[in-house]
Amino acid sequence: MLHILDLLGQHIKSFTAHSASVSDISIDATGDFIATASIDGQVVIHSLSGAETPSFNLKRPVRTVALEPNFAKSSTRSVVSGGMAGNLVLHEKGWLGYKETILHTGEGPIWQVRWRENLIAWANDLGVKIYDTHTQTRITFIDRPADSPRADLFRCTLHWQDESTLLIGWADQIKVARIRARPRKSSSASNLSPLLVEITAVFQLDCMIAGILPHPLSNSVAGPAALLADASKKTNGSGSVRSTASAPPVLTAFLVLAYTPPDMSLLAGHEATPDPAEHARKQAERPELRIISRAGEELAADALGITNYERWNCNDYVLVDIEAGSVKAAAPGAAGERYYIVLSPKDLVVVKPRDWRDHVAWLVERKRYEEALDEIERRSGEADAAGEKDVVDAAQIGQKYIEHLISEGDFVKAARLCPKVCGQDTKRWEDWIFVFAQKHQLQAIIPYIPTESPTLGPLVYEIVLTYFLAHDRQALLQTIRTWPKGIYDIAAVIVAIQSELERAPSSSTMKPSGPDTVILMECLAELYTLNRQPGKALPYFLRLRRPNVFDLIKENNLFTDVQDQALLLVEFDQELREKRKSEGEGIDTDPVSAITLLVDHIHSIPILRVVEQLKSRPYYLYLYLDALFHKDPHLTSAYADTQVKLYAEYAPRRLIDFLRASNYYNLEEAYNVCSERDLVPEMVFLLGRMGNNKKALNLIIERLGDVNRAIDFAKEQHDDDLWEDLLRYSETRPAFIRGLLENVGAEIDPIRLIRRIKNGLEIPGLKSALIKILQDFNLQASLLEGCQTIMSGDCADLVLKLHKNQTSGFFLSAKTACPICNKPISQPPNGLVLLFLCRHVVHAHCVERGDELPHQPDPTLVDMGIGGQPGLSGKIAFTAILRAKITQGCPVCHKKGRESGHDVFTSIYQILLCAR
Repeated sequence: MLHILDLLGQHIKSFTAHSASVSDISIDATGDFIATASIDGQVVIHSLSGAETPSFNLKRPVRTVALEPNFAKSSTRSVVSGGMAGNLVLHEKGWLGYKETILHTGEGPIWQVRWRENLIAWANDLGVKIYDTHTQTRITFIDRPADSPRADLFRCTLHWQDESTLLIGWADQIKVARIRARPRKSSSASNLSPLLVEITAVFQLDCMIAGILPHPLSNSVAGPAALLADASKKTNGSGSVRSTASAPPVLTAFLVLAYTPPDMSLLAGHEATPDPAEHARKQAERPELRIISRAGEELAADALGITNYERWNCNDYVLVDIEAGSVKAAAPGAAGERYYIVLSPKDLVVVKPRDWRDHVAWLVERKRYEEALDEIERRSGEADAAGEKDVVDAAQIGQKYIEHLISEGDFVKAARLCPKVCGQDTKRWEDWIFVFAQKHQLQAIIPYIPTESPTLGPLVYEIVLTYFLAHDRQALLQTIRTWPKGIYDIAAVIVAIQSELERAPSSSTMKPSGPDTVILMECLAELYTLNRQPGKALPYFLRLRRPNVFDLIKENNLFTDVQDQALLLVEFDQELREKRKSEGEGIDTDPVSAITLLVDHIHSIPILRVVEQLKSRPYYLYLYLDALFHKDPHLTSAYADTQVKLYAEYAPRRLIDFLRASNYYNLEEAYNVCSERDLVPEMVFLLGRMGNNKKALNLIIERLGDVNRAIDFAKEQHDDDLWEDLLRYSETRPAFIRGLLENVGAEIDPIRLIRRIKNGLEIPGLKSALIKILQDFNLQASLLEGCQTIMSGDCADLVLKLHKNQTSGFFLSAKTACPICNKPISQPPNGLVLLFLCRHVVHAHCVERGDELPHQPDPTLVDMGIGGQPGLSGKIAFTAILRAKITQGCPVCHKKGRESGHDVFTSIYQILLCAR
């Protein structure tokens, strides 16, 4: 298979013309025709643009082929070839087809043939010969070097440098043959060719020559090291490429494809050695491109990266050059440059002159990376303007520069270079960050780590935050506040910070004391807020005493989350109140905001959980239970005994109000609490509730000496014995007698008190007290008379209103329904209808025992004196009969009375007869 590629490796065309491997290729100057030789004995000429494909069967394997110069324009379309048959055959096109001419035979296989202008050079086992197509004569014979290895192992390589110079490379020797015109005197002989050949130079090398080409050292080429082997493999193939060069450059050196044989016995001629180890195939060394000066000095060398080079022999390699015009067409911007091609059985390597890219590579080899990057930056704009695609990878060089800086310990400079080298490559960023982390120099690269465009993996940002957690917690807080929230795993960072906070010595207290603890709490609060977990951030806001904590709770409905933070919440609010108080602000007497919040949301914040938290701070517990009690006394029923102690401790004046309002506390325990603190009014109240009224009264009299309180207590108990004790105690105390006289009323008869006053007992203010008793009596009598007059007038008005309502008329029609049977009162016609004072109208038969009622007299018969008395007297008589029959009154009202549990009796009613 023959594949046609351009210099960029792009496939152009493929041909299948041989049944065996191709041994040689020749391309004409236009590149339109390609001749191939194969060991299947065939020589085929392929056309890229036409369908013409002439072929020649030489019966034996063909080793070499060469097209006539200007083959595309020639009329003869000649091609010369040779091979194992030992014949050098020329095929020329004529009128009747191709004509075959044997130019040489009988000296062994033809290994290579090259055609330039009118000269054909070929090599066989004996040496090199040159044939002149104009004179059709052989002009010279150049012997094979003495003691050279076998020609089939290290074949001869021929290359026409120009029309008069032939370069011959055979084994390890280079010969330069110069063709010139024979002097006129010598050319007069009829048997001599007009041309003669001179060997102008012979060079012995330390390697085998697999290919040889002239290499110009012009101004466009940078010095002796002017080649760079581009090891980009293009295709798998074998053979060589033949191309003719244009105007020859000045020859100053030779480009040699050097091959070092692995088995030196081949050079010594000891192939048939009895040692089996010598017969084993040995691995070849890597081939090299060498520049040899005209003086035989090696100017430069470059090893080639050939695939499986250990397996290839010297004859497996081919070296050819490419015309500048072809290079220009295939690679824009390469005009004037000289390209070479190295072929192996598996690779095709393009060799080209060095340029600024090579200078960059040279700087990189010497670890002058900064200069290399500056050169790339300076040249990149020119390369982009010229449309060159093969631009040096600055990122790769930057990578090496960073590696060099890190090895030198200059981590700051290496980190500063990372944004320029890594750019948008996230993997490259991550790799370098991990390197800095392994070197314990993460702080150097942290300022340059991108958070967007590009965004790196979460692990990178977590490593940075972990570093800050261990070394710079203030920077950790600042980073959390400035970084986007979605670039790292917030939950993982929270776990790490919580673990660190738990180890902090001051984290166990409700209020942070150390600066590190404060920063860690602020970090957790920020992270929970970023993670949309304000409920978990709330405890830290409380411990940090953030003023906006109450707004946070209300805005985010965090009442459930605050149920375990009640103590923190109350402490914080109390501190805010104390702070405002110290600043001179007015503070109201209402419960603190935290207490109000806890009380208003008892469904979300259970009372039991709040009480358990506030037990350690009794004053806060007092505030909470007091607020609950004011909201609903039943809410604190389980904590009534605790409230008694709390009121006694923090609000003794309010204890009596609580004792009066609550019924859930234990009386004996409450009495003991009051007794310990000597709260006499509360003890009196409790004794009264326990039924020990005498002891209570005794406390009032003995401890308080307050007659008014004693009187009030006696009034509350409604106990006559208690009044008797109070009177008996007051007999010897004028102040109490006067107090009783001033406060007598319905509970005590003034006469009873006056009679108990002993004669001769001096009572201050007795006269005024007695006068007050008399005045109160007169006032009471006047009030009774006035009330009686008012009641009499109201009764008369109500009686008149009742009579008016019962005797007034109301609208009634034939469609009015009976409330008992729900049928119109007009059904049946001429039936008896009863109308009660309660204004219910019913059928007579719907009343209990209605069937026994007499029928209404016919008005016509009555007027005739038959069936009853005419006029009003007759109606009154009939009504009296019906009234006697109906004993329960209105059936509707009677039914309603039964449903409500009592009977309704109609005391006053009248039955009207409605005749229809």
